[in-house]
Amino acid sequence: MAVLRELRLSQSHRLADPGPMTSINRGQAAGRPAAGITACITAAGLPTGVTTPAVTTPAVTTPAADDEVLAPLRAYIRGHASGDPAHFRAAFLPTAHIEGMRDGTFVSWRLDDYCALFHGQPAPDEPTRSRRIDAVHVHGSVALASMTLEHGADTFTDVFLLVCVDGRWRIANKAYHRH
Repeated sequence: MAVLRELRLSQSHRLADPGPMTSINRGQAAGRPAAGITACITAAGLPTGVTTPAVTTPAVTTPAADDEVLAPLRAYIRGHASGDPAHFRAAFLPTAHIEGMRDGTFVSWRLDDYCALFHGQPAPDEPTRSRRIDAVHVHGSVALASMTLEHGADTFTDVFLLVCVDGRWRIANKAYHRH
């Protein structure tokens, strides 16, 4: 069953349950609450004073994701919000690569190289930045996720390949596009 979800990012970096959610299924009318389905993405543990403006995430149709598969995405959000590379190390497998186009040139960073871009402090414009998880699709022990990041004048789409290793979800690789 696909679940239509709308999540909101509040000042405290918590995606709050917006109330009744709508389940759309063959033979079921839209508008009926989907009982027992919630999604809460939290970025607890941010340094004092780090805030993000409230953002409403557009509704997306996607299978409901367990909290466990969302954990590395939460850590990734915390890493960007705080500038602390330890959150990226918690989110990614040590063998992960981060790839995309930067200034017209293809880049492929190992995790250590990516972490070196962060120095333990939030970006000066952090209060104006926003991040949202657009979709998560779980297929057994692998998952695909996409996220939109608005960092000042730049908007990025991040696409993640996640894998469950020894019962723990981690990001295996990330590719990004700068709009």
